[in-house]
Amino acid sequence: MAQKVFYSFHFERDSHRVSQVRNMGVVEGQPLLSSNEWEDVKEGGDSAIEDWIDEQMKGKKCAVVLIGSKTAGRHWVEYEIKKAWEAGKGVLGVYIHGLKNLAGEQDAKGANPFKGVSAGDESDLSTVVKTYDPPYTTSTYVYDHIKDNLADWIEKAIEARA
Repeated sequence: MAQKVFYSFHFERDSHRVSQVRNMGVVEGQPLLSSNEWEDVKEGGDSAIEDWIDEQMKGKKCAVVLIGSKTAGRHWVEYEIKKAWEAGKGVLGVYIHGLKNLAGEQDAKGANPFKGVSAGDESDLSTVVKTYDPPYTTSTYVYDHIKDNLADWIEKAIEARA
């Protein structure tokens, strides 16, 4: 049975890339919101966003940060990372810049979103959270690499927190 995970990502920039990962069917992630649904959540302010994130994380074993070129340093990504870590969930990152967006474009590799993020007793999660960067430049190979390995990466992240 596929693990239940929470996907953390930069919505506006990477939603199509994230949809590709989610639709691989390798793991079960939270439903991805449409642009209109996300705007509705945002209209409720920070507390509504926190409530939505908290609700979506319930029952999930792992947080998978899908790393695009502008993911690092995003307020809500950092909130999700800290929330998952402090709840004892597995946490990992997967670089998705090599997947194409709707316009057929790949992106530049982003910074490690765990760098400088502190949670629980860890002052820099980049020293303990594993990130995976597919070793290919062709989008279809990047896709296949993620699809072939994602379940194992998640299992390792969950085991590391057990």
